[in-house]
Amino acid sequence: MASDLQRRKINGVFAAMDADGDGFLEERDFQALATRWSRLRGPGDHQRLAQIMLGWWSTLLAASDENRDNKVTLEEVLLVVDQLPAMPEAVIATAEAMFEAVDENRDGLISADEYRQLIEAWNGRPTDTGPVFPALDTDGDGCLSRAEFSELWLEFWAGDDANAPGTLVFGPV
Repeated sequence: MASDLQRRKINGVFAAMDADGDGFLEERDFQALATRWSRLRGPGDHQRLAQIMLGWWSTLLAASDENRDNKVTLEEVLLVVDQLPAMPEAVIATAEAMFEAVDENRDGLISADEYRQLIEAWNGRPTDTGPVFPALDTDGDGCLSRAEFSELWLEFWAGDDANAPGTLVFGPV
């Protein structure tokens, strides 16, 4: 059973992704996320972002849509989250895909600006990520490496430590 912290983390991400607020995640919510992100970057990256987001949607749907209605509820997501600590390789695989999406200039690093863009795309509004990014940058070099991002992603999705840097991946909980 998901802890209170896990429920709060996942609820925040779920609410941000549920573009139409109907209480379900559907393919169109992931398409909307890709569109919001593309607006921040420009249309040249839309196909790449859409492919990554729709790949994530397919993975989530296959893992969590218990009643096979092509919709995913918060409770269905939480059932999957309960299983994630035992399957870190699956979580890291989604981290790899997200890293590719976030790393706009494809230099193998996520800058503070690229991170801000991720959060603004997710939230659909301008967001000050200045206070959060240094906590995520665990080695203090001003960017997130692929390994750092994977560890943070795993902490967010499978972790239950309020003090872990990864708890902040999508902002303060």
